[in-house]
Amino acid sequence: MSDCRPLVWVNVVGLTPRLLAHAPRLRELGARGANRPLEGVLPAVTCTAQASALTGLSPAGHGIVGNGWLHRDTGEIRFWLQSNALIQGETVFAEARRLARAQGKAFTAARLFWWFNQGAPADLSVTPKPFYGSDGSKVFGVHGHPPTLAAELERECGPFPFHAFWGPRAGLASTDWIARTSAHLIRTRRPTFTTVYLPHLDYDLQRLGPDHPGTPARVGEVDAAAGRVLDAADEIGAEVVAFSEYGIQPVTRSVRPNRILRRDRLLAVRDGPFGETIDVYESPAVAVCDHQVAHVYTQDDATRIRARELFEQESGVARVLEGEARAEAGLDHERAGDLVLLAPPDGWFAYPYWLDERRAPDFARTVDIHRKPGYDPLELFVSPRIRFPKLKVARLLLRKKLGFRYRMDVIPLDPTLVKGSHGVPPADAEDGPVLVSGDEAAGVRSLRDLKLHALERMGLA
Repeated sequence: MSDCRPLVWVNVVGLTPRLLAHAPRLRELGARGANRPLEGVLPAVTCTAQASALTGLSPAGHGIVGNGWLHRDTGEIRFWLQSNALIQGETVFAEARRLARAQGKAFTAARLFWWFNQGAPADLSVTPKPFYGSDGSKVFGVHGHPPTLAAELERECGPFPFHAFWGPRAGLASTDWIARTSAHLIRTRRPTFTTVYLPHLDYDLQRLGPDHPGTPARVGEVDAAAGRVLDAADEIGAEVVAFSEYGIQPVTRSVRPNRILRRDRLLAVRDGPFGETIDVYESPAVAVCDHQVAHVYTQDDATRIRARELFEQESGVARVLEGEARAEAGLDHERAGDLVLLAPPDGWFAYPYWLDERRAPDFARTVDIHRKPGYDPLELFVSPRIRFPKLKVARLLLRKKLGFRYRMDVIPLDPTLVKGSHGVPPADAEDGPVLVSGDEAAGVRSLRDLKLHALERMGLA
């Protein structure tokens, strides 16, 4: 049985053609092959972008309309789901395996911290997945396939620094760990096709904005991490294609679509001992906010018309997509909102729906990506209202260690802290996603072109 040519995808989140100047290892790779702006997708968010790269389809084809959406059949807003079965359409992993089998070629796949890992047709996979206790407690961890893989990687590279993957302490340590374990697996398992996710730039570029003086240093750090993967790929003779999902744009304002709906009595809440929560079934309309895009779900035509009127009057909403406009944007899918809101380049959409900060739900001030009915970049910050944040965190961790219930309520509610966002196409392609390839990558002009290119470079198409 002959082998396919090995290929490695390196997803350097937030890298742009403009920022590539500060990434010497990746720039060197592009000098040997291709280095060009890459057309992204709408919305330009992680789950949608990765699904488009994996399938070669728009959201209308693969169904991943955002990092989260309203599940109309259950009335639940769910973010960051991991099941590969959510992707509609054949992924590059599935097609490569099918073609290799038909051609009598050996094929193995590794998915390292890419989304939709669970249940995916991969021989090796690693993904962040905490353990949850019945008392509400949470213990950080990673999940691997085969089941012994996570333990092997943590023996080789130390425990995964989950605190550095998301939250106020998110930073280089998690990206470095992913790069080191990816290099280890590439060298020891020699997969045919490997996808690696390096999120480092996502953090400070949202906290501080892409124009912050520290940005070149952050780019240099993720470039060094990518270099570890490049070195391992070179040792096994694998080609490398590096790219990004989106570029992050500076922002100076935010809009809260759910508050607009609530003030017009189109959104209902249930008040209780832990604050207010959205009552989806009693709400004529609800907005699911995801960076610079918001999906608005309505219960009837009259509500949809009224909601459109409200948002078209809002200066912080650049466009309202509906009907043909929604279809032209590649979002004509049942999971998408009846209306899709696009923010201006300098704005973003915040999920809060409460009108009185005292009635904010208890999870609003915590890192809680699965209960919040929208993406919350404020989880990258510690509230400036806390006078001695390290002391408070230490006290809360002591309560955890002693077995007491606790709530890590250190997250601020002030959206003006956020200085960078993404989701809509940038005005200048130099600030959007980028392709860096060891070959000329002819024909690759968008994320959707990556799948066919991968099959060709592995000798399967």
